[in-house]
Parts: sequence; C-alpha cells; structure tokens
Amino acid sequence: MAAWAGLAGAAPASAPPEIVRIRVDGVIAPSSARYILRAIREAEASRAAAVVVELDTPGGLLKSMDEITKAMLNARVPVIVYVSPDGARAASAGVFVTYAAHIAAMAPTTRIGAAHPVAIGQDGQQDKTMLDKVTNDAVANIRTIARRRGRNVDWAEQAVRESVSIDEAEAVRLKVVDLVASGLDDLLVKVHGRTVTTEAGAVTLDTRRAKVRTVAMDVTEKFLDLISDPNIGLILMTIAIYGIIFELINPGAILPGVVGGIALILALASFAVLKVNVAGIALILLSVVFFIADIKVPGHGVLTVGGVLSFFLGALLLTDRQAPFLRVSLQLALFMAVLTGMFFLFAVGAGIRAQRAAVRTGIESLVAAEGVARTELAPEGMVYVAGEMWTARADAERIAEGERVQVIAVDGLRLKVRPLTR
Repeated sequence: MAAWAGLAGAAPASAPPEIVRIRVDGVIAPSSARYILRAIREAEASRAAAVVVELDTPGGLLKSMDEITKAMLNARVPVIVYVSPDGARAASAGVFVTYAAHIAAMAPTTRIGAAHPVAIGQDGQQDKTMLDKVTNDAVANIRTIARRRGRNVDWAEQAVRESVSIDEAEAVRLKVVDLVASGLDDLLVKVHGRTVTTEAGAVTLDTRRAKVRTVAMDVTEKFLDLISDPNIGLILMTIAIYGIIFELINPGAILPGVVGGIALILALASFAVLKVNVAGIALILLSVVFFIADIKVPGHGVLTVGGVLSFFLGALLLTDRQAPFLRVSLQLALFMAVLTGMFFLFAVGAGIRAQRAAVRTGIESLVAAEGVARTELAPEGMVYVAGEMWTARADAERIAEGERVQVIAVDGLRLKVRPLTR
C-alpha cells in the first residue's frame, strides 16, 4: 500500500534513500533468476527506493525468464531495467524482462528485440506444432505484461513472432521503453519524481540523492552461472570420462576416480540446466566405445577416426544449435574430440597393453639375466645367476670358468647361456 512511500518519506533528511543495483550480463539462466529474485527480496527487506537491473543479454531459458518476470510483476519495490552499457542488447528473454520492469531505460547505441522463442525439449529437437504452441504462449505472455506496464503491445508481439529489433531511440518513440540515459547517474536523475504502481501501491521515486548499493552474485549464483555454459558442461563431461576410464584401467589409483566422479556429477547438473540433446550424449559415449575397441582390436586407426568424428558431432549436438547462446563452441568441440582421441590412443592404450603383457615369474624371469660361469661349460657346466647355482648349457663350444655369461633361454631347469666377453 501507500505506506511504503510514506515510510520512505518519513526517513530523516540526513539518510538518503538506497538504490539496490545489480548487473546481469550474459544468458538468462537459473543463476540470473536467483540473483534478481534475491536482489528484489533484499530491496524489499531494506525498504530501498528501487532496484536497478543493468541488463545485457542475448536471451536465455524460458523457465528462468518466467521466474524473473513473475517476481518483477509482484515486486513491492520499484524495479528499473536499464539496458547498458553502450552497445548492449536485450534480446529474446531480455525483451520480456525489460517489459516487466516498472521503468525501462536504455543506454545510447543499445538495442532490444528478436524475442522469437526456441523450444528446447529433453532431446533438443523441435517440431513445428510444438514451436507454434510455445510462440503463441510467449505472445500471450508478453501482451499481458505490455498491457500491465502500459507499453507497446503490438510491437511486443512483432518481436516474438517476427524477431524484429530496434535501437534505443526507436524504442522510446514506440513506447517500448520509457527513456534513454547516458549512465547510471543520468538514469537516477531522469526517473526521479516518477510514480509507478507496485504491489505495495503507488510509489513516487526519490532517486536524485539516492545512495547506490551494488549487490554481487553470491557463491551459489556464480557456480550456477558457470555450469550454465554448455562449453563448461562439455569440458566437465570429458574430464569425467578421462577420470573414470583411467581409474578402471588402473584400479586403486583413487584420484582419477574421485576427480572423474565429481566432474560427472557437475556435468549432470549442467545438463539438467541446459536440457541437453540425448543424441549428443549417445554419440560421445559411442566415441568412447570406438576408442577402446581400436586399442583392443587394432583396426589401423579406422575406429579412432570414427571415435573422433563421433565425439565431435556429439559435442555439436549436445545443445540446441538454433539458440546461439546455447551452442558449444565449434573450436572447443574439435579440440576436445582430438584430445580425447589422443588420450585413449596413448594413455589408455599404454595401460591396456601393460595389462595384456604376460607377467614373467619363476625361472622364466631369468631370461636376459647376467651371471658368472663357476665351472667350465663344454658345453655344459654350472653358472651362478640371480644368487643361485644353475645347470647351464653354452650356446658356444666352450665357456671358460669365471667368464661372465647372459641367460638367453630356459629349458626346464636348465639355462642356455652365452658369453658376454665375446
């Protein structure tokens, strides 16, 4: 109710009102939603004059966008979205977030628009019927928000259906946003005295002398922001594969298994956020099968090439290619594919070959050992090898007593030796 404004007005003149400022730069994801919602809660709890969200985004996930717009529409504190700095954009989900603000502003040389949705399913695929449903729902949503905030309803629908985009001057002319400001200080001067309607009632903004308090992302939000990057998800999955495979061929190493297990859990958390394509994961796992098969059953590198190709394609298909902000980097996909091929070819291959090699025990382990002839070998006699006396047969006609010898073969309990001095 109006008590919000009344309490703010009752504050001592020496205590300037507070502005809570946050910076959302990048994809609208669970981290962004949690960050914005926390800032709004903190501002409401501290009776701040407003929340300023400095925004620069290519778009993001529908679920996270819905959480943000819902919080803004139900906020008891004025929320100002400021598309900044110069050159920034509010695209796709950013349009909805900007529209939901009580006051929307843009910096010079910024743009807004291109809000056509990308429907991402569990398998990353789309069909026209599903996309039409998502588009119609998005149109209904943004039209409702536009009417609630008194913004241009028709342009909002165009932004969703036709992906139109406009600059800051056109946005003000079309009543898409309220004003253009050259910086935060200019913004606070220009919004001073404006009256907006929040869930607490009508609030007249007192921002000219406000004290700005910047709220940064906390540890959890930074972590969520990190794993929301599909490139990070791919790297985590690759590390998980390396660690687990290395542990399997070297039981008891422990560290590779621990690292691989942690990386696997983090990769799954990343994939849960991104809703990855199952076909992409399947291709990556298939590449592992190819690599191991080429080591166990040599195929002149054909399976290794197939593994690199399978990994590369799987990495590209891991997330939806139609959403630019959800794409795995082409360069990273190629690098990780080649690196994984080399890992299996050299590291894993060496381990498997070592396991496959026969372990020599007992008398057979004496082959290549050196010793001394304790009697003349003509051609048979006694030699001292590996701390014991053995019956031996010379491969030459005669080996003199005291001459150094080397074991070249074992025949039952008899050694075959050759002289080392010839």
